[in-house]
Amino acid sequence: MKTKIKAKIIDAEGLQRTITRLVLEIIERNKGVDKLAIVGVRTRGATIAERLVKKIREIENKNVPLGLLDITLYRDDFRKRLKQPVVQVTNIPFEINDMDVVLVDDVLYTGRTSRAALDALMDFGRPSSIQLAVLVDRGHRELPIRADYVGKEIPTSVGEEIQVKLEEDDDEDCVLLIESPKEVG
Repeated sequence: MKTKIKAKIIDAEGLQRTITRLVLEIIERNKGVDKLAIVGVRTRGATIAERLVKKIREIENKNVPLGLLDITLYRDDFRKRLKQPVVQVTNIPFEINDMDVVLVDDVLYTGRTSRAALDALMDFGRPSSIQLAVLVDRGHRELPIRADYVGKEIPTSVGEEIQVKLEEDDDEDCVLLIESPKEVG
C-alpha cells in the first residue's frame, strides 16, 4: 500500500539537536552518568540509544553501558498480530541491579510497547530506577505510561502515524507524519 506523507516534522539537523537535548536532560536529572545505563528497544529505539550513548561520551567523556532489548515475546498482542513472531537478539551485557536505567524507544503511542519493555527489563534484575526516553510522543495512551524525556510531542489523529527514519536503518534521518496505510487508497 502507498504511504502518503503529510509533513516532515523533524529533519536531520533537528534530530541531532533533539538527541543532544535529550542527553543533556538525562545527565542533569541523574546528576551525571555514574550509575546510568541506557537500554534501547529494538529496532529504532536501539539505534536512538546508541546515539544517546555516543553523545553522552562526547559530553561527559565517560562510557555508559548500552543494552539492546527485544520485547517481541513480551507483547500482549504478539499472538494476535504475528503468527510467526520475528525475535531479535536481546543483549544486556552488564548488571542492571542498582543502576538507573533509561529505556529508549522511538515513538510512544498506546504505552503497550513500554509496558512490555518494562516486563522484559525486570527479568534482568532490579534497577534503582527505570526512566523512559522517547523521540516522539504521539498521544493516545491505553495504559498509564508517560515518558520522562520526550524529544517532541506530536499530537496525532485517527488515520495518522509517526514514522521515524534513521540513517542506520533507513538511509536518512527524519520524522514524518503520514496517513495510516489503512486509510490511503
